[in-house]
Amino acid sequence: MSSEVENDEPLRLLLPALRSASRAFRSLTMDLLNRDGLSEADLARLRELEGIIGYRFREPQLLAQALTHSSIKSHDNPSNERLEFLGDSVLGLVMTEFLYSYFQTHDEGDLTQIKSFVVSTTTLAEESGRLKLPQYYNVGKGVTRRRNLPVSLMANVFEAVVAAIYKDGGLEAARRFILRNLFHHVLSVAADGHQRNYKSLLQQWAQKELNVTPTYRVVAERGPDHLKHFEVVAVVGKEAYETGVGRSKKEAEQVAAQETLKVLLERHAKPTA
Repeated sequence: MSSEVENDEPLRLLLPALRSASRAFRSLTMDLLNRDGLSEADLARLRELEGIIGYRFREPQLLAQALTHSSIKSHDNPSNERLEFLGDSVLGLVMTEFLYSYFQTHDEGDLTQIKSFVVSTTTLAEESGRLKLPQYYNVGKGVTRRRNLPVSLMANVFEAVVAAIYKDGGLEAARRFILRNLFHHVLSVAADGHQRNYKSLLQQWAQKELNVTPTYRVVAERGPDHLKHFEVVAVVGKEAYETGVGRSKKEAEQVAAQETLKVLLERHAKPTA
């Protein structure tokens, strides 16, 4: 019995030192969290989201900033606007490089159309919702009064998270996140493009970006019945866009849709003043 007591004596003497070290470690951890403005509750919430998005941050403050709307920003709590700016470029680079390598027989026009759909506001907002980012997005009271976050804000927070991952883990980490969440959209749009169903592509784009459905109007018919050609104009909203000519109305509509889509994508790509 005395032997057992003697054997336990070193451990008993060590316990106060272990408890002291544990308290010091906890204090240091809290100092680090407080330095970044993160409480234990904040950090636990961020770790929960990391599990959903599939990336663990070395600097969780980057994720916290990505989830901070300008309505609640302060000197010590910056908003995600700068990250959103960076994320837009990272997203564009990754998707452009991927499409260039993946679709080696597609021309520049096809690649541009696929990219425009995949990185559109509506697509990014859809993925943002799927990843539950709006549930973790910190916004002011004026914004939260709305029933749902605007589509633009949901897309913005996705871009901000892309940038946060890029800053924390580099381009490869950001690439994995982007492709893991957007690749299925690439396949979906490419399938429509491969079939050259430009009416379908134009309709998807117009409904997503403008909330309207294109229509087509025959503006001219030429030639005898057995060699008739139709000229059709595509109408998006209240504006008539490009025309197409074909041996059938359907063929002419496809041409009009293709040319109209090019015009709209070029307009959409131009930065606003």
